[in-house]
Amino acid sequence: MSSIKSPANLVGLFCIVLFFSGCQTGKSPEEVANLFWQTLAQGQVENAKKLVTQDSQHLVNLQDIERHSTIKIGVAVLEESDADATVETTITRNKRQVTFNTVLLKENDIWKVDYLQTQMNISMIPFGEVAKSLKKLGDTFAKQLEKQLPIIQKEMESLGDDLKNQIDELGHSLEKPDKPNKPNPHPGTI
Repeated sequence: MSSIKSPANLVGLFCIVLFFSGCQTGKSPEEVANLFWQTLAQGQVENAKKLVTQDSQHLVNLQDIERHSTIKIGVAVLEESDADATVETTITRNKRQVTFNTVLLKENDIWKVDYLQTQMNISMIPFGEVAKSLKKLGDTFAKQLEKQLPIIQKEMESLGDDLKNQIDELGHSLEKPDKPNKPNPHPGTI
């Protein structure tokens, strides 16, 4: 009896074939997201496409990442169905950090990157930056206004006092009766 025909050897051979075929069974969403971005950062687009959903493979390119970018992967948040997840991803390129959510879906019980949704998340980054800038501007304005509020209150009180004084003076001038005009005596009359 040959050693290859034994059931234990067949199972072992099957496991080795699965391992070397690149099967991702058992990889967590974090591991898949990390592997995808690392592979893409190394310029291996075709290998990165293997980690992406069938519907979004055609979108994978090197535009969203530069070679040798630093990738940091957060903890996955699983949705109620446990069939989709998001992983906070931070990519540092040229000393600039970009943070977004990598979206993953289960395809045939294997986690895959939904690159279409991920690209949509990446495209929303500029709007998030604008919103952050506006919030900072609003906070700065509020702080400046808070500092100036006592001065504004004093000026308003002073303006109110001046206005009250002017109204009082107008009231007093209206209350004073006009002096009747005395006829000028004609010269030479007594």
